[in-house]
Amino acid sequence: MPEIKKILFLFLIAAIAACTGCKEDPPDPVDEGLKITGVSIPGSLSIPLGGEITLTGSGFAINDQIVFVLTSDAGKTFTAVITAVTGQTATFNLPAGITSGTYRLIVKRGTESLVLGTLTVNVIADTGIPDRPGMTVKGVVYCNGEGVPGVVVSDGTEVTVTDSEGIYYLPSTKGNGFVFISVPGNYEIAASDNIPQFFRRLSAGSTVEQHDFSLIESNNDSHVMLTMADWHLANRNDDLTQFSNGFLPDVNATISAYVSGGRKVYGAPLGDMTWDAYWYDNNFRLEHYLVEMKKVNCPMFNVIGNHDNDPYVQGDIPAEAPFRELIGPTWYSFNLGQVHYVVLDGIQYINTGGAQGNIGSRNYNDVVVSAQTSWLAKDLAAIADKSTPLVILIHTPVYGNPSLDPSGEQVNTIALNNGSTLLSLVQDFSEVHFVSGHTHINFTVESGDVMEHNTAAICATWWWTGKTGYANNQICKDGSPGGYGVWEVNGRDLRWYYKSIGMPAEYQFRSYDLNEVYITAAEFAPNSTDALLSEYAGVYASPNAVNDVLINVWGYDPEWTVEVTEGGTPLNVERVTAKDPLHIISYEAKRLNVGATPTSSFVTGNTSHMFLVRASSATSTVEIKVTDRFGNIYTETMTRPKDFTWSMQ
Repeated sequence: MPEIKKILFLFLIAAIAACTGCKEDPPDPVDEGLKITGVSIPGSLSIPLGGEITLTGSGFAINDQIVFVLTSDAGKTFTAVITAVTGQTATFNLPAGITSGTYRLIVKRGTESLVLGTLTVNVIADTGIPDRPGMTVKGVVYCNGEGVPGVVVSDGTEVTVTDSEGIYYLPSTKGNGFVFISVPGNYEIAASDNIPQFFRRLSAGSTVEQHDFSLIESNNDSHVMLTMADWHLANRNDDLTQFSNGFLPDVNATISAYVSGGRKVYGAPLGDMTWDAYWYDNNFRLEHYLVEMKKVNCPMFNVIGNHDNDPYVQGDIPAEAPFRELIGPTWYSFNLGQVHYVVLDGIQYINTGGAQGNIGSRNYNDVVVSAQTSWLAKDLAAIADKSTPLVILIHTPVYGNPSLDPSGEQVNTIALNNGSTLLSLVQDFSEVHFVSGHTHINFTVESGDVMEHNTAAICATWWWTGKTGYANNQICKDGSPGGYGVWEVNGRDLRWYYKSIGMPAEYQFRSYDLNEVYITAAEFAPNSTDALLSEYAGVYASPNAVNDVLINVWGYDPEWTVEVTEGGTPLNVERVTAKDPLHIISYEAKRLNVGATPTSSFVTGNTSHMFLVRASSATSTVEIKVTDRFGNIYTETMTRPKDFTWSMQ
């Protein structure tokens, strides 16, 4: 690597205002003990490791300490000592060990201290990288002062790899506004407010820019990825209370348990973290989501959903501007251990009629636009070993909710507009997992070397069933509890399960004694009528006295088995397509009971992860045994009659 050079940065107020967007903190800092005035802190600073910094300001003294406090983690501090002063300046070196990030600067002298302001530090490992013709973005990826070779770098269109000294060049048009790295396995990168800073923002124009990336060695060969779909935070339906009292303690307990066991934990919000319809009416937008996201105790790789676009703006790229400004790129990749992860934007937001002060129709296409598929082909081409496990995180599913043919076999249908194109791009890989959300239900599709895991919602049915005065539960449209996916990774061994909020990991199914499932207005919606309720209750609006048992196995895939015995005798288990009765009484009945019409896209839908068994009597006890594809066994001794209530498990 070329020798790291010292650079002297003299921050004159006029020059900073003209060139770097100085953030002067009026009025000048005033303190009875420290008489330091005229201080100006720039918005950002690119500087090599150990580089000299000269600040403008009077009243500094030799041996004063300048403390850098990371704004996203106040426990991380770095201290420099002022080595030279004049009447108007103070000079010190960038502290050892500091990484790129946003810091609060504090000057200390003995027991006295004074906050100077905030500074975003971009640590440059090599300031001597020469320009190359046609290359508009350059930089170095390094760890502990040494360049890291073989790291994939991209601007979302072009893809390159760092050379033996960790240096990269890109002929970027800067159209996407970012340069980012695909963080290599067994490394991490510093996070700001829980968002890994694997990207840098690009300015417009053809000016050559240098952006460097500092990696941190971290053995994440054994890690856990939490996939969290459809938060739909909108400051309505008691959502923030439910989020804070239900999801947050649950997910942080899950994280804590894995971290205590020596595992690295990461998160992937799978889109629709907000709800565009309420961005302005309820004053809850992406910046408010970020406040809640920071409460999850792990780094978060965000995926954009259709509801995360600005509803005042027409067009896909313009409507994504707040997401790009506050969160980062909408497509990118990263590696954890031996697994390659890709984040895609599966939404082309149209929003007909959107204008300032006017929410449009919020319409969109389910598609991965061609700019992304072109980039994806290049990103995947950089992976020589096609046996590398590939996990693609996307909001919209590639496949639709499966159905069953007359023989009970699962029928899979591609739902994404260019799903076939996407599948063709991954066909050379021997293990591919698409992890999606959007539907608020669970389903799994397996086709050759590809599996899709559509993950139900954090918000369940848009926070309705847990709203005060409703069912006091969290139930999705297919009867799945509100929850999130947990992926346990050891090397190239990937295992997964669905974690229901407020329940142990072993809670993987719910059983119904259909003799007891009789949905009437008198029982479940006394302020409504049977005529209205029966439209939603369907077969459950009539008594069932044939001793059927219905089992909802929300994590089911064809490698699972469902077995039921009665008095030691095996019963015939039939996979069926059915609606979940608990969701009907938790959402539709509750909405009818307050005189509202259930929203059509929120009502109970058919699901094929249902199993039907007929017992010999109404009072027999049946033993239910469900075995997942990894050999984990989940059981219930079902004592019948079993009550059908909002609080049933």
